[in-house]
Amino acid sequence: MIFEPFSLRGLELANRVVMSPLTRSRAVEHNTSNRLMATYYAQRATAGLIVTEGTSPSPNGLGYPRIPGLFNREHVAGWRLVTDAVHAQGGKIVVQLMHTGRVSHIDNLPAGATVMGPSSAVCPGEMQVDGKGPLPHTAPRAMTEDDIAATVQEYADAARLAIEAGFDGIELHAANGYQLEQFLNANINLRTDGYGVTAEGRNRFVLEVARAAVAAIGADRVGIRLSPYGVVNAAGAYDGVDEQYIELVAELSRLGLLYVHVLDHSAMGTPPVPVGIKAALRAAFDGPFIAAGGFDKTSAEQALKGGQADLVAFGRPFIANPDLVERLRRDAPLNAPDPATFYTPGAKGYTDYPTLAN
Repeated sequence: MIFEPFSLRGLELANRVVMSPLTRSRAVEHNTSNRLMATYYAQRATAGLIVTEGTSPSPNGLGYPRIPGLFNREHVAGWRLVTDAVHAQGGKIVVQLMHTGRVSHIDNLPAGATVMGPSSAVCPGEMQVDGKGPLPHTAPRAMTEDDIAATVQEYADAARLAIEAGFDGIELHAANGYQLEQFLNANINLRTDGYGVTAEGRNRFVLEVARAAVAAIGADRVGIRLSPYGVVNAAGAYDGVDEQYIELVAELSRLGLLYVHVLDHSAMGTPPVPVGIKAALRAAFDGPFIAAGGFDKTSAEQALKGGQADLVAFGRPFIANPDLVERLRRDAPLNAPDPATFYTPGAKGYTDYPTLAN
């Protein structure tokens, strides 16, 4: 099934292989996408669907060095290079909107921007800053309700710019401990107002963002990524997580989103997402479902045939194998990725991996 075409809410995909969002830190000039990035994505356009690296809808969300943004005219022009290149190869591509929230260092943000989170609790760990090395995360400012309203608008504006830049849609990044999951997660969201305390309160911000994006560009262009039980950036499980996520996905289903994309990082050593909650989320969403996390050809095929997913996402294999789909088709060996070049600027370890053809 993995090589069969699939109609994603009318978006015709050549196969059921999804390229996962993969931060690569090559937006070296003012967080703007460029021709090198266009080459990288075009090389991988045989994926049924590409989800871009996390891309901030706001100056406040550029917490990592050299990640791209999508909130001004230069960003639109830079991303147009990418979408044109992918579409020229027959591919489909959505942009992942990722606001880093408290996972940030102020030195990575442009002048006037602010590190913000649901509360003032500092994210444990460190953030890389070019020229300074790893530094402790900056203490965030607890977002006011005015901040929340302004951020919801930023997501909607970025969604409109995404369509202007030629994307086939957007993916809201509500996983891996970034801003949207910071509000979802009871270990991080310490608010005592209507955006915290209860499961309904913690879901509120994500649902407001989703509704605003749907109003801006249509439900059939808005997907979302979730990682219940994920531990990245001090998230982690908590009492009531299953019930909260089932209700969240049921509400997203009522909106008719493009897809729900669920990530399980256990292949990288984290606690697994229980099979039961994956099945419950699949049942709660009346629409296309993407599974991600440690898949190979055999396990992807099993997930598709077993009805656990409609599409399967591959992450690190796409870094080193621009022709991953063809390699899977032929059962050909895969290139090994070079972790030392995952986040470094330049073409090395980015656009220079060999294909079967060369």
